[in-house]
Amino acid sequence: MADLAAIEAERARIREAYLRADRPASSASGVHHVALLSSDVERTIRFYQELLEFPLTEVIENRDYQGSTHFFFDVGNGNLLAFFDFPGLDLGPYAEVLGGLHHIAISVDRPTWERLRGRLEAAGVPYQAESGSSLYLRDPDSARVELLADPLGEMYGTKVL
Repeated sequence: MADLAAIEAERARIREAYLRADRPASSASGVHHVALLSSDVERTIRFYQELLEFPLTEVIENRDYQGSTHFFFDVGNGNLLAFFDFPGLDLGPYAEVLGGLHHIAISVDRPTWERLRGRLEAAGVPYQAESGSSLYLRDPDSARVELLADPLGEMYGTKVL
């Protein structure tokens, strides 16, 4: 059983040591793309473009693995969600591991969130609704996706940026 008081004390210590009121600007200009794996390019395109309404922007060969496809979806604000397939590598099923993907949270406005929730229901895609603004679902390869009806830089009413 976790010692919750000790965990909160450690969280407070970290906050005090590293969270700065005079935070400097980031050296980064944004997330260019986040790359996930796909076992079936066309199925992944149908899921993200046709169901979740993220437009496909490009399909190219992966420069690092001959025969592999690298493809991209527009998730708004100049951000891309990318995928690779690796034919012939037999990568096995998705697994959450330390250092691996837990979930990717994508911000959508409230009307879009409601529409996508209806599309998920109509398509029979299971999801879990949390806190009145999060929908957690699994993509065709079981990667966890969160559709978050909070503006960028906010999390459940708290400014995180």
